[in-house]
Amino acid sequence: MKARAGGPDHRPPLISEHDRDAAVHRLQEAYAEGRLSHEELDESLHQVLTAKTHSDLASFPEENESTIAAVSGRIRRRGVWRVPRILKVESALGRVHLDLSRAVIEHPVVDIEVHLGTGNARITVPRDAIVDVEDLRTGWKDPLYKTRRRSRPGGPMIRISGTMGLGRLKIRHARR
Repeated sequence: MKARAGGPDHRPPLISEHDRDAAVHRLQEAYAEGRLSHEELDESLHQVLTAKTHSDLASFPEENESTIAAVSGRIRRRGVWRVPRILKVESALGRVHLDLSRAVIEHPVVDIEVHLGTGNARITVPRDAIVDVEDLRTGWKDPLYKTRRRSRPGGPMIRISGTMGLGRLKIRHARR
């Protein structure tokens, strides 16, 4: 008697070397883009390399993304708070103040995407952070930011992108 698909004798198909290589490649890309920590990469690679079926293949962690939005008023984050890999800040009318100086930053690269209509924004970054504002489009005034002359290696890369209408973005490094 033949076993039917889905019956007790049905076994899921084994993964091919091509499937395994593709999963490893996806993990390496996620690590290079800063979406995985070194520890997450090691753990996920172990899962992929020991996987026997497709269900065993490690799917790398979801994109760590969060949005802070307000129609009007003030958006403020300061003190000790966990910074997601991608932070979207949206406000039609109001001020924004993000203080990352004491925040928990677990990713080597943090993308902050701002979409502000009217109002100023201020971002305080850690002392050893590297800041990139190349992809920020402003409608009124250019951002105020002075690159630090001396910073210790190993700090996070903070990439700020998006659009600002009437207002100015001020970025400064924390003193401590």
